[in-house]
Amino acid sequence: MYSALRPLLFRLDAETAHHLTLRALEGASALPGWAPLARRWTAPADPRLRRTLWAGTAWERSFASPVGLAAGLDKNAQAIPAFGALGFGFLEVGTVTPRPQAGNPRPRLFRLPEDAALINRMGFNNAGAAALRERLGRLPLGARPVPVWVNIGKNKDTPNEAAAEDYRACVRSLQALADAFVVNVSSPNTPGLRALQSADDLGALVRAVVSEVEAGRTRTLNFPPVLVKLAPDLHPADFEASVGAALEAGAAGLILTNTTLGREGLHGAARGEAGGLSGEPLRERSTTLIREAARLTGGRVPLVGVGGVGSARDVLDKLEAGASLVELYSALVYGGPGLVGRIHRDLLAAL
Repeated sequence: MYSALRPLLFRLDAETAHHLTLRALEGASALPGWAPLARRWTAPADPRLRRTLWAGTAWERSFASPVGLAAGLDKNAQAIPAFGALGFGFLEVGTVTPRPQAGNPRPRLFRLPEDAALINRMGFNNAGAAALRERLGRLPLGARPVPVWVNIGKNKDTPNEAAAEDYRACVRSLQALADAFVVNVSSPNTPGLRALQSADDLGALVRAVVSEVEAGRTRTLNFPPVLVKLAPDLHPADFEASVGAALEAGAAGLILTNTTLGREGLHGAARGEAGGLSGEPLRERSTTLIREAARLTGGRVPLVGVGGVGSARDVLDKLEAGASLVELYSALVYGGPGLVGRIHRDLLAAL
């Protein structure tokens, strides 16, 4: 079905098509009984795909599948039941900022079909933490199809020296409803944000977020782990320093990687657009950094691989490099809603 719809969607501006799809999934989420029924067909029941992270700690979590949805697709948690019905093992919503913001001017999302890639310069457009809290509140922790992680950031007009308070504000607003927090300091589309990846700044920021989670533990009766998402464009020495700083500050895991500013080997007409590149061209770089992070961390924290995941082989490559879980986004645009189910079937065949 998607093969017939895709040419129609691709005639539309990429962001318009995105919003139409999201509204359709939001409508499907509201249909009584549809999401649990669909998930019976898409979610893997085979225990070989199950993953348990942070075993033996207060953060212990179980995932029916290692394949999750990356941040950016469902920024405002509009369609959690529908995305769960597609078979994902977990969902990452956001990036959310304390206050609503419109993001960068349109156009700001571009397809590169020849490269199976996207370029975006969205700029943390979202409805704000209060709106996300209201949406998540409709689906309390025990009623969700899968774990929901919340990706948090700072507002564009917040200077870096005050950024920690924005991240803390997101935690205070959303801790009762988050299965994990992801600290986003690696988007290339908010001016100056990536400077927060430097070891000293990152360490201070992660300590502030972890401290806020600890402070809210009794109030919310919820103790979500804090992960950090890093960029693929860091110099090797800076990458090593950032990984060390994040772990020393109390991060419970790393997500590798965010989008890249690199443009090597692209063929799509939109290759010259500013913004972060995601999809297949990022696959090898992401996997290389997972392997390096696994060496640096020695298995002390889980790693989540994202970047160019579009097949069972891509999933296995990242798991073999040291990831515990993977996420995808761009491949869903090209592969359609049946992609996750196909990956599950192919994974089981490979295993």
